Order: sequence, then C-alpha cells, then structure tokens
Amino acid sequence: MELKTNSLMTIPNMRLKFYIGSILIIGLLVALAKFYSLYVLWAFVFVGPIILMGIYDVLQNKHAIRKNYPLLGRLRYTLETFRPAIQQYFVEDDLNGKPFSRRKRSLVYQRAKQENETVPFGTQIDIYDEGYEWMVHSAYPLDASKMDRSPRVRVGGKDCKQPYELSLYNISAMSYGSLSANAVTAMNKGAKKGKFAHNTGEGGVSPYHQQGGDLIWQLGTGYFGARAADGNFDPQKYKKTVAQECIKMIELKLSQGAKPGKGGILPAIKNTVEIAGIRGVKPHEPVLSPSYHKAFNSPEGLMHFVQELRDLSGGKPVGFKLCIGSEKEFYDMCKAMIKTNICPDFITIDGGEGGTGAAPVEFSDSLGMPMKDGLSFAVDTLRGFNLKKDIVVIAAGRITSAFDLVKALALGADACYSARAMMMAVGCIQALECHTNQCPTGVATQDKKLMKGLDVEDKSDRVYHFHKKTLYAFVDMMAAAGIDHPSKIKRKHIFERTTIGMVRRYDQLYPNIPIGCCLNTDEIPEVFKKEMLMLLEDAE
Repeated sequence: MELKTNSLMTIPNMRLKFYIGSILIIGLLVALAKFYSLYVLWAFVFVGPIILMGIYDVLQNKHAIRKNYPLLGRLRYTLETFRPAIQQYFVEDDLNGKPFSRRKRSLVYQRAKQENETVPFGTQIDIYDEGYEWMVHSAYPLDASKMDRSPRVRVGGKDCKQPYELSLYNISAMSYGSLSANAVTAMNKGAKKGKFAHNTGEGGVSPYHQQGGDLIWQLGTGYFGARAADGNFDPQKYKKTVAQECIKMIELKLSQGAKPGKGGILPAIKNTVEIAGIRGVKPHEPVLSPSYHKAFNSPEGLMHFVQELRDLSGGKPVGFKLCIGSEKEFYDMCKAMIKTNICPDFITIDGGEGGTGAAPVEFSDSLGMPMKDGLSFAVDTLRGFNLKKDIVVIAAGRITSAFDLVKALALGADACYSARAMMMAVGCIQALECHTNQCPTGVATQDKKLMKGLDVEDKSDRVYHFHKKTLYAFVDMMAAAGIDHPSKIKRKHIFERTTIGMVRRYDQLYPNIPIGCCLNTDEIPEVFKKEMLMLLEDAE
C-alpha cells in the first residue's frame, strides 16, 4: 500500500517539477539579460514554445499521460508514431515481417526492378518447422525453354459468347480511390505490356483503368458504374459501361477476404469530386457500400442475375467473387446452378488473409475462411456437383511468388490474382498507411503531392517485369517437377510438415472428392459422408 501511495505521489510532483523548472529557467534568463546581455532574451525563441507546450499539456484533458507528465508524455506519442518504421527497419528479420516478410517484399522488388533475385548460402527457413511446404521435383526435369512462358486459361462456359484467354497471374481488385491515379495507371499500363488482366475493384471503371490493359470489371454492392440514383442496379448504365472493348470479364463481388460480410469502405478524405463522379455518389463523404446486394437475395436469384449480366454484356464472361463463410451457402449456390441450368463462367475465391485497404480489426482478423481451406472446399464442392468442368476458379490471398501460384493450382485453382504484390511492384513499402491518405510512396493516397513521387512509366515497367519474371519462375518450377502444363499440377505434388516429424501431401490434407458424388449421395465416400450429408440435408 505504501508503494502504491508513493507511486501516485509522483504524478503531481511531475507537474510541480515542470512549474518549478519553468520558473527557474525564465528567472535565470531574465537575470542573465539584466546583468550580462539583452541578447540572452533570444533564448526565449526556443524556450518559450517548449514551456507553452508544457502548459498546454497540463491544461488539456484529452491525453492523461501528457497531463500527468508534461513534455515527457509527448515522447510516448512520438515513439508510437515511428514504431512501425523502427520495427520494419531495425527489429524484424528477413522472415518474420507482417503481413509480408522482408524476404517476400524483396523478391517482388528485385523482380520488378530486374535485379538479382538469387539468394546465397542456402535457405533461411527452418525446413523442419511446422508449416514448411515444398514441391516434389522430378529426376527427369523438362526443358523449360521449350515450354510456354505465358500460360493462359480460357474463361467462358456454354452461355458465353466472348470467351477470354486469361493469364495465370493477374492484378487483383483494387479500386481507384483506394489507390491513387498514378498507381492505377501504372498497373494498367503494365498489364497492357504483359498482356494480363487488371481487376478494377468495386469502385468502377475510371479513366486511369483505361490505358490499354484488359479489364475485369468488378461490380460490388454499390453498383458503381451501373448505379441508379437510389443506389440500385441500373441495367442501362451497366450496358453502356460494359460495352467498352477493354472490359473482358465481369466479376460480381459477394464478399472479400479482408472484410467478408461487410461492404467496401472509402474514407471521406479519399472521396474527391472526381471519384464521386465516377461512382455516382456525393463527394467528401464516406462511401460505405451495403453488405448485401439489392438485385438478388437468394442462390437462384444470384444465378439469374449472373445470366442477366451476361446477356446485357453481349455474352462476356461473368462470374462472382466470395470469401467462403457458410459451407451450406456454397452448396446452395451449386444446387441453384443445377436447378436453373445457369453457371457462372468463373468463381473467384478470396482468402481471409487478403486485404489492401481499410477494414475493421474484428473482420480482418476473425472472419473469413483462409484461402487454402476455402479454395479446396470450393473446388471439391464444384467437383462433387460435376460443375468444375464448366467453371474457371481464380484464387486470391497473398500470392506473391511462383510457389504460391503452384500451391493454388495444386488445390484446384485455374488462375490467380495478386493485389499487394502488385502494389509493391509499383512502389509500396508496407508502411501500413493505406487508410490514412498519407501513403509515403503515393500508391494508396489521393494526396497529389504524394502521388507525384510515383513515376507512372517507371512503375508500369516494374509491374510488367514482376509479372513476367514470376511466371518465368513458375514455368521453371513446373519443368523441375516434370510437369508440362499447369492443369497437371495436382495436390500430390505439394508436401507440408504438419507437426515435428509428421509430413502430409496436400491430397492427404485436402482429399479429392469424386466427380459428381453430390448428385447421388450413395456415391459419397466415407471420409466425406457424415459432413456432406449433413450439409446437403441442410441445403434442401
């Protein structure tokens, strides 16, 4: 009790010490001015503001630390401001940075800048640690120089009249507004040079997206670009926007990995007059897209809306994006595809680890199935209903390297998206300022002074080179494994150390489900039977 009382006594003492110290300094300076030289009074230019800051600290009531410890309390907030930079540059090692390690970031920068990307003296990864993954290589590798260095997959089902040859690696959904004009322009020009696709994000098709690169127009719950005055979907506005030649595919966003079950967020500070005009909203106000779609409210309604979007587009590929939540709801979607005889041309599976901009902590940290689990579940379910053959699956969620591509394809994806790696290719340093409008590299800001630091031509080249060299490495990995086509990458090719001394292949961790088994419950294998029968019964 005595120690507690003594510690409490230090609080008024700090304020008292500040008062006494300030009076002594002022008295000393006045005395020196009187008896030595009036020039001493110039010291008040430096001392005066400091004393005034201390007085302000004592009088204000917002920050208890500053009130109890005038001047000294400010040090806490100063250190907190610089903490992320100190952590990144002086504390973290090459493997432990979050959300992307320095090793991952360096790989993107090196490929984007065409610098040496090899590493010396062997791996730094503890290959006997839980979670370590590797790919099976062959004693009879292929000649990579004779393989297609730019593999593609055709997107377009039975009802599609304008199928699209999609690169295996593409720019994920990031809106103009979330990203700067220069960043979006650089990405689109890079996509044009590399002949890969650029997803617009749900913020609509801006002039900066139209620099010659192929677009995947994402249509979210705000229907930006196809939005009526009341916020509902406007078929005529949609038809006018989608008619643009650069739009090759349409992606209907149901949810995203960073904040599944919650609509997009554009802070008021980023909602400029130009952005508001593109989106059809009022400027300088927060733009909160609804968490739900107004155009449909059921699995069958979703399929009919997909067909409507496809018809209005003249037969361009239409799909939807979601982060897997309720498994039952995805079963319902598959059953609706069979009932309506309407299938999306593609489905994008986003992982709970995804995210580029602002999201509530609880949503970012604690909602959404991780990409590997969601992807394997979605692919297996589509196989179970014999739908996978008609639908291209795109995976998204921290895919930055060739091995990330390999793992996604092994689980059943046909192509992949990348958001944050593409941001790094245009200069992002993971400063974690995306939500403040103060991005120091001009990538995720609408501050024109900061945007000027991002040179469009230089960064578009970097996006192009990063994409090209990542696919180059991907083909090299296929060749090393004796695999001559991406479609032949299977779960059996990837191993993971699950615990110390325990290793499992992906096909053991994520067992394949027989094609069509969900159409006849008697064919469901025992390993899946209990769970799948329960879900199928719930889906009735």
